[in-house]
Amino acid sequence: MNLIVGLGNPGRKYSKTRHNIGFMVVDKLAEKYNLDFNEKDDYLISRGNIEGKEVALIKPLTYMNLSGRAVRKIADERILKNLPNSLIVIHDDLDLPVGRIKIKKNGSSGGHKGVQSIIDLLGTRDFIRVKIGIGKEHNMETSDYVLSPFSKEQKTLIKQKISKAIDSIVTIITEGVDKAMSIYNREDC
Repeated sequence: MNLIVGLGNPGRKYSKTRHNIGFMVVDKLAEKYNLDFNEKDDYLISRGNIEGKEVALIKPLTYMNLSGRAVRKIADERILKNLPNSLIVIHDDLDLPVGRIKIKKNGSSGGHKGVQSIIDLLGTRDFIRVKIGIGKEHNMETSDYVLSPFSKEQKTLIKQKISKAIDSIVTIITEGVDKAMSIYNREDC
């Protein structure tokens, strides 16, 4: 089973913010494959099939900095097996231009507190990340920037990139992460 975790903050207040791009992707993935979410403890989960592969989509209901709690609970329930290929985490990345997608097999958190929470609570960096660039605004505090909405111009681009991110996730689960990296880590994607 592939566990696909979208990172974000719960609540309407944060639903359209840059930091919630992981939630946006998982929501659209669930919509595309007619999967419904159910609340369980401190996360939402949707189980089903994507292109014949069993998946669980997860949206932690903790705030970003505590995202690892939900992933740890699922790992404890033995849903999570075969790291790194079974865990795919989707999150925003300040260091990538707006809309740029980058897939990584493992590594540090890059300063992302949600990813660091997962690393800390799983005790490993060995999982797949689908990072979506949100850019940086140098005259704005980072916390204010990530919790602000995309600009009008960026919204159209982000909508297209969410679709590309979904395609990349489907490629990861059907053809493997190396194939997905060769396709989606190019700058023109």
